[in-house]
Amino acid sequence: MLTSALVRRLVDTQFPEWAGLPLRPVEPGGSDHLIHRLGDELTVRMPRHDGAIGQAEKELRWLPRLAPHLPLAIPEPVAVGRPDFGYPWPWAVSRWMPGKVATVSEWGSSVPAAVELAGFLAALQRFPRDGAPAVEPESLADRDAATRASIAQAGNVFDPAGLTAVWEAALAAPKWDRPPVWFHGDFHTGNVLTHEGRLSAVIDFGGLGVGDPAPDMMMAFTLMSAGPRAAFREALEVDDATWARGRGWALAAGLNAYCSYAATNEWVAATTTRQITQALTG
Repeated sequence: MLTSALVRRLVDTQFPEWAGLPLRPVEPGGSDHLIHRLGDELTVRMPRHDGAIGQAEKELRWLPRLAPHLPLAIPEPVAVGRPDFGYPWPWAVSRWMPGKVATVSEWGSSVPAAVELAGFLAALQRFPRDGAPAVEPESLADRDAATRASIAQAGNVFDPAGLTAVWEAALAAPKWDRPPVWFHGDFHTGNVLTHEGRLSAVIDFGGLGVGDPAPDMMMAFTLMSAGPRAAFREALEVDDATWARGRGWALAAGLNAYCSYAATNEWVAATTTRQITQALTG
């Protein structure tokens, strides 16, 4: 079982220089990682499941290269821990990043914030692809059966005909046929930090890779209202097909989370309802 006591033991044995630093869990933690703050300057991130393994090494290799070229801060990896004491996966130590998660109430109507986030993606997409990490991307078609099942399940809450139309438009949109570009892979509200009244950082690069940038359009539907969303799209110069695919990704992710957790989690119910509604709006 992954506990704070196990994290303490792993840190103390593998990095004795940090053995005297206080360790305390960060709440709420992420769905993919158990997170602890280590002293005042460091954070420890432990994968919770095998879908998150490999992130520590990927971030250690690539984030220091990307950071100087991006307009917002990104995590600064310090070390990668090894499996031990029954814990099976590599884990990460990074610099602590101050701030709080961006919220719709504070940032959803901000055109400048939307343009700033578009600029972040544009800078990421421009970074040279040489040696980029191999990522086997999931396709929209891979999610077809599950998404149609979710549409049926949520049909008493949302307009099933409208949901189906958005989804089928995404499936029918032409695939990305230009050179692959860097993508974040999980670009949504929960992975943007704000600090002292400004957007400050983008975190959680476990999905980092190169290919079709459409999934990164998720931010437009999780954070932004219609006006900022249009400004985001214009600033990033997103073509119709990529926008349709991105809208499909946002819809599929929102429906999956809604059907899985909305009945037991009011916050998930509210955020996914908004995401689905914004995807329907376009």
